[in-house]
Amino acid sequence: MNTKKAFVSLVLAACVALIGVVPGMASDKKPGDYKIVLVLPGPINDQSWNATNYAGLLACNEKLGTSMEYVENVQASDYESTFRNYAERGYDLIMAAGTQFDEAANRVASKYPDSVFCVVNGMVSNGPNVRPVLPKEYEASYLAGIIAGFTTKTGKIGMVGGFPNKLMVRLMNTYEYGVRIGSPEVSANRAYANSWSDVALGKQMATSMIDKGADVLFFYANQVGLGAIQAAKEKGVKFVGFASNQNDIAKGTVVASVYFDFAAMYTWTLEKFMEGTLAPEVNGAGVAEGIVKVAYTDQVSEEVRGYVKQAEEAISNGNVLYFASQFPESLD
Repeated sequence: MNTKKAFVSLVLAACVALIGVVPGMASDKKPGDYKIVLVLPGPINDQSWNATNYAGLLACNEKLGTSMEYVENVQASDYESTFRNYAERGYDLIMAAGTQFDEAANRVASKYPDSVFCVVNGMVSNGPNVRPVLPKEYEASYLAGIIAGFTTKTGKIGMVGGFPNKLMVRLMNTYEYGVRIGSPEVSANRAYANSWSDVALGKQMATSMIDKGADVLFFYANQVGLGAIQAAKEKGVKFVGFASNQNDIAKGTVVASVYFDFAAMYTWTLEKFMEGTLAPEVNGAGVAEGIVKVAYTDQVSEEVRGYVKQAEEAISNGNVLYFASQFPESLD
């Protein structure tokens, strides 16, 4: 027997076997054949984060022909058990909406190598089957900040995030930086709700900021933000929507919304997964990938829209600092 040929055959056979067990590689499956689930921390009708992710699911099922399922209102104590449940049932892709799922996904994934775990807004990938997708929220908040900076009349703004994690702090920093494009001397009142769901708390925090002079509010805290919009409407101040298009929640109050086109992001993610190119790392997507969109009302002038467009172009070209340098006072 030709030992060289035999060795080559064995190597090829081993490679084929290996490829066969690596999750997320391209296969002959049709989109509807994949078992996929989306795990949501809140309700699909929250008009913010969970609704936005659910819209992505619907887009995939409609445009790609997938049969993605979902489970909503999953509490932190149930993250791991929910992941295990679907992995043990042979799901090909288990998605979860929110950075808070990172730890549980990475802990469970190693025990279920045949399933891919994809955390939307995920920041950690500690295994070959952990493939998070990270919307570049800080790019979106920069655009929102530009709008707010040209909207404020008092030079005081209120800004609230859900929890002070790394991503949220970065998002809030770039929002405030964007505000200074239009209002270099702005006074920013920043706080964190430490909640995603307390509507009453959102209203209370917004009212307090308004009473201290803030005339433009920005909340990225899911349902907490709904309470803030209510307070803004009652007090007659302006609000910049975020994450989803919130313009119709309170017409005349929400001047514009910078939101994530999760239909585009989810289809982008699913296509990469099914073709085997979703990488075992943090996969980023933002302005350049067509994920970030702006919905204006007639309260935003063409001039301000022009500044936002310039910023979008600068971000897409990887040159946002160049844009900022056109307004030297913003660097003070």
